[in-house]
Amino acid sequence: MKAIVIIPTYNEIHNIRKLIPELLESYPSLDILIVDDNSPDGTADAVDEMSRNNSRVRIIKRMGKMGLGTAYVAGFKYMLANGYDCAVQMDADYSHDPKEIKNFLEVVNNHDLIIGSRYIYGVRVINWPIRRLLLSYFANLYSRIITGMPIKDGTGGFKCFRRKVLETINLDAIHSNGYSFQIEMNYKAWKKGFKLIEIPITFVDRVQGTSKMSKKIVREAVIMVWKLRLKSIFGTLN
Repeated sequence: MKAIVIIPTYNEIHNIRKLIPELLESYPSLDILIVDDNSPDGTADAVDEMSRNNSRVRIIKRMGKMGLGTAYVAGFKYMLANGYDCAVQMDADYSHDPKEIKNFLEVVNNHDLIIGSRYIYGVRVINWPIRRLLLSYFANLYSRIITGMPIKDGTGGFKCFRRKVLETINLDAIHSNGYSFQIEMNYKAWKKGFKLIEIPITFVDRVQGTSKMSKKIVREAVIMVWKLRLKSIFGTLN
């Protein structure tokens, strides 16, 4: 399959200078798309320099900090417009281990959406404070109960979509960010009958930079699961 990895960035220059060369070396057939939200630290300039030396590195530059969900939507639209068969989405901060991408690509031929799960086969999270871990764990439990999705880690961001999933979902109707974006994409893929699978990953808290998590993102996710459930009941889910 022709595959691309989509990585949203905001002030990730130190991580991206290490991550992109690692991906290029480890996955010779994988293209890289950075979606940068006008990072003040020069992330886009660093990616531009790397793209001039390697045609497999691409970048979308946005005018401001527009959010994770819309960054992925921009990446998905690029993926569809440029003939890719599947898209891996991941964070730039090494909380998602680049070495685990191979596990997604090994099963993508037989599944439509592969979800990297922190909560199958126990809890696979390193260096998170207990409060953050409990918030994430119970957010996933809450999401599973309200939506009915048979997914233990519905809020994780390390995933792989086959082209047909993204072609079927109305990307222009996706406006959520953070946790709620991940839940919304999973739910719509599941309700449309696509084949989902969770594979185990080990999540490591970021070393460089600062977390983008906020109370607003948590509140949005709490409300989103009810919106999705009600839209499904009334037949208005896009």
